[in-house]
Amino acid sequence: MIVYGKQICNILMARHPELIERFILAKALDKKTFAKLKQLGKPIEKVDAKKAQALARGGNHQGWLCDIKPYRYADLADLKEADFLVVLAGLTDVGNIGAIIRSAYALGADGVIVSGIKQLQSEAVVRTSAGAMFDLPVAIVPNLLDLLHELKQKGFTLYGAGMDGEAIEAVQPDQKRVLVLGSEGEGIPKRAMEKMDRVVTVKMARPFDSLNVSAAAAILIYRMGHA
Repeated sequence: MIVYGKQICNILMARHPELIERFILAKALDKKTFAKLKQLGKPIEKVDAKKAQALARGGNHQGWLCDIKPYRYADLADLKEADFLVVLAGLTDVGNIGAIIRSAYALGADGVIVSGIKQLQSEAVVRTSAGAMFDLPVAIVPNLLDLLHELKQKGFTLYGAGMDGEAIEAVQPDQKRVLVLGSEGEGIPKRAMEKMDRVVTVKMARPFDSLNVSAAAAILIYRMGHA
């Protein structure tokens, strides 16, 4: 699995060197940085700009690419033992998914479950999560309704994000809690929303339709992470 960008590669070097199979460089490094790479004992391959662009599929690699072990998604059984989970219901935009994973890691969630889809572009989500995906358990459960049923059976309270919900500031979340976020266009599917125990929202200070889902998610996760 190829990931790219100086920030991601540095995060891997600092926190997860065991995941790195080889470094792929398309730029000259200063002696200190190159020596740091060599100390890790990983193969270092130098490539030209054209090959680097191909490996990064046109992305901004900054001359840094890493070939890493395939991402290992978490087991739902393990996540059900946590206290605070975030469920993404039908989100497909890797930018939003990655941003939410990043916020979930930084703001205290125990894991993220991506549901309503069968697979993710792992490389892209690793990049958009700024590497947080390596440190926060992420699971994929395609069937959203079955997932919600299992979580309720395990004692979780389900909080759905919706335009007409209770102001999150006024809600004291339960100890075992799940924040469910829908896609920007459709929101949480109707049948799934019917399973929510409570609906929460970010109240606007000015007349405006809504926040981007990742921005709203960060606010909701922050409030619910301090239960």
